[in-house]
Amino acid sequence: MRMGSLTDVFDHEQLASFVEKTTAALVDGGFDKDSIEYSVEPKIDGLSLSLTYENGNLTMGATRGDGTVGENVTENVRVIADVPKKLSSPVTVTVRGEVYMPRKSFEKLNAERELLGEKLWANPRNAAAGSLRRLDASESAGRGLSIFVFNYQTGDLFTDGHTAETHAETVLRMGELGFKVIPVKVCAADASAVKDAVEAIGESREGLPYGIDGAVVKVNSLEMREYLGEGTSTPKWAVAFKFPPEEKKTKLLDIELQIGRTGVLTPTAILDSVRLAGTTVSRATLHNIDIIRERDIRIGDSVIVRKAGDIIPEIVASVPADRDGSEKIFNFPESCPSCGEKLIHDDDDGDDVHGAVRCINPTCPAQRERRIIHFASRGAMNIEGMGPSVVKLLLDAGLINDVADIYTLRAEDIATLPRMGEKSAANLITSIERSKSAGAARLLSALGIRHTGESASAAIVSHFGGISALFDADVSALYEISDIGEVTAGAVTEFFALPETRDLITRLSESGVVTEEVKAEAAEQSNTLEGLTFVLTGTLPTMTRDEASALIKAAGGKVTGSVSKKTSYVLAGEAAGSKLTKAEALGVAVIDEAELLRMLNK
Repeated sequence: MRMGSLTDVFDHEQLASFVEKTTAALVDGGFDKDSIEYSVEPKIDGLSLSLTYENGNLTMGATRGDGTVGENVTENVRVIADVPKKLSSPVTVTVRGEVYMPRKSFEKLNAERELLGEKLWANPRNAAAGSLRRLDASESAGRGLSIFVFNYQTGDLFTDGHTAETHAETVLRMGELGFKVIPVKVCAADASAVKDAVEAIGESREGLPYGIDGAVVKVNSLEMREYLGEGTSTPKWAVAFKFPPEEKKTKLLDIELQIGRTGVLTPTAILDSVRLAGTTVSRATLHNIDIIRERDIRIGDSVIVRKAGDIIPEIVASVPADRDGSEKIFNFPESCPSCGEKLIHDDDDGDDVHGAVRCINPTCPAQRERRIIHFASRGAMNIEGMGPSVVKLLLDAGLINDVADIYTLRAEDIATLPRMGEKSAANLITSIERSKSAGAARLLSALGIRHTGESASAAIVSHFGGISALFDADVSALYEISDIGEVTAGAVTEFFALPETRDLITRLSESGVVTEEVKAEAAEQSNTLEGLTFVLTGTLPTMTRDEASALIKAAGGKVTGSVSKKTSYVLAGEAAGSKLTKAEALGVAVIDEAELLRMLNK
């Protein structure tokens, strides 16, 4: 049976309209109004899954996929403690549920990743999706996943002497069979009663040990559901009420400046820790000085915090009424806090930000560290085990000074560093060796040239066949490439005109790093995404952005580097940045990796 989706409603007026129109349609169909009921249940924030049992034994676990064909994750499902391997009755049935990561498991996982210097998961939903798709089922077993079952899809569920006329009865019976089932409240056909039930779920949200992002309202009678039927893509007998982003008030303790690899200083709010959308938030990006001024944010203010797209913590507004006069207006310093060089205001640099403040010293220690972190990151050369803390160790020990030095490291030197040891050192050297074959496009993106991300790097390398040709390329030659604008062309030619760039590329090449493209036969392409434009931001759960871009392009889609009204979708992963914020401001649809795979029928 198809695993469909639900129509979303976003306010109580829309919810009341659904209840009233559906009730009227059922009355017109000859049903007694007093017999019409609605079930209300939490909408678990996780990954949809179907479970198939034959004669009471688990035989298949599959993700939703495109609603008709999903991904086989049976072995990973078997290690989830709350998934019964054998039912209490030998029935043959397929049920549907939502796999999720409890908040405590999520916090434990992120604490472990932080110790290893790895990027943290943005939210439990992404962590659950990534964990369920691990190639090694034993890794999934350690992630503490759980599941709520909320619907039976098909099968002989009630042939063992049980009958059911309502959804609530099916949920009760699934619980008797051994499933962990969703809590259901049944209401009379009254919009006010349904609203109260939905609001009660919303009020309980913070205290739940798992994340929810709304409530699901369904006609309770199975006969009435059959009468109402299905629309083209969603059932007419159910809706999902989506809760607005959770907002909390907390204290802005300080504003710190983070220096990026291109020298841009980004103000970051240091907050009095607050629980928000399932995680503890103590920091939030402030983007630039214009945002700080527009929202009148001052150090010491009470501020309203939420998660943009339920992912990125942001300050929505300050609370001037709470001020006592001790608050301080924030101003950028005149000099770089890392190297002491004079800062410049770069108001029109094509960075898609306004009021940018930049350090232009190429030897700035903070920029050097950020460039190396970016080079080793998953979306670039993907050197596993070389997270921010390890990069800092290597720099402080004088073992590296730039990215080319990474390929001269020796295991015996790394092993002497704090918290490393022989095994960690050997694993890091193996990962460094593997990164040499990442490819020219990845290498170009990993160099961190301004305005030159993964998509632009892939287009440039595809056009020129590699990196060496860029030393002789001028702006006009780069500008001829589709999707390469004047700003990017200028930044690339400026970077490759530097003597130190030629030295860097030479050293990388001599170390065995691939700098030229290896042509492969073109794969058969589809046109599933033809006419659609995507922008990618953040770290995806199970693939790199290069891999996602390749899938999109192979399906006829287009990948660009900046968000505009012409953008069809923004594909957002953890640690997404200003592109996500701009997408929300422009009303551009934001999707995650799981939704992209559904669109690609994977």
